[in-house]
Amino acid sequence: MTEIIILFLGAVSAGLLGSLTGLGGGVIIIPLLTLGFGVPMHYAIGASLISVIGTSSGSAVAFVKEGFTNMRIGMFLEIATTAGAILGALVSGMLNPNTIGIIFASILILTVILNLKGKPDHQETLIKGSLEDKLKLYGTFPDKGVIKNYSARNTVPGFLMMVFAGAMSGLLGIGSGALKVLAMDNMMKLPFKVSTTTSNFMIGVTAVAGALIYFQRGEIIPVIVAPVLIGVVVGSLIGAKTLMVSKTKKLKTFFAIVITILSIYMMYNGLTNNFK
Repeated sequence: MTEIIILFLGAVSAGLLGSLTGLGGGVIIIPLLTLGFGVPMHYAIGASLISVIGTSSGSAVAFVKEGFTNMRIGMFLEIATTAGAILGALVSGMLNPNTIGIIFASILILTVILNLKGKPDHQETLIKGSLEDKLKLYGTFPDKGVIKNYSARNTVPGFLMMVFAGAMSGLLGIGSGALKVLAMDNMMKLPFKVSTTTSNFMIGVTAVAGALIYFQRGEIIPVIVAPVLIGVVVGSLIGAKTLMVSKTKKLKTFFAIVITILSIYMMYNGLTNNFK
């Protein structure tokens, strides 16, 4: 019972982080299960994929209601991430757990480096006749009581990046939220809050695609998944309310610190063959 309570509290923290940053919570769930509870890597990934479905469901409703999420952009990019997730899940079954741990840490380190690059919070205007105009990849969002307009940029590179993000979701069980936020924020130049909330909307569909492969292989265990799923839903609901009143700069700083610590920890354990 004590272990279940600790796992639940850890899942609440994962859901809170996933909701605030668009990560999906897997960056905490994977280390918690593998290193904290000794769960084999592939079973941890299966549980993590279920948890990011919960994170997406818990926070996406609030974000859509408040007008932050761009559902059209999210559904368009899901074509790429779903295909990538299926591929990544199939490849995961062929890899050693320690190799997956090293890849996991490497992706997180890359995320931190790209996120720390100085850049403004984007608010691009729509270019008439552009691909973004034809696909209607633009919208509005509320900012301190003011409705602001924005438009996507670099749609083709962003779409290709989403294939890679989906593959990392299926391979690592992280929902690929980190890469999705970076693709939409850095490459497609969407406002940061639009990127994080749209990522939360997307990760559920991406995770389902990968989770089906893990379920077929018998790597999703109910006794592990249940407290994780409930915890991340609770955490994601808390995070959704917090994001509405938070400052973008503080979110990015918090994002970088947490991911740096976890990436170093995971890299060390992967290199020393501590994963099962």
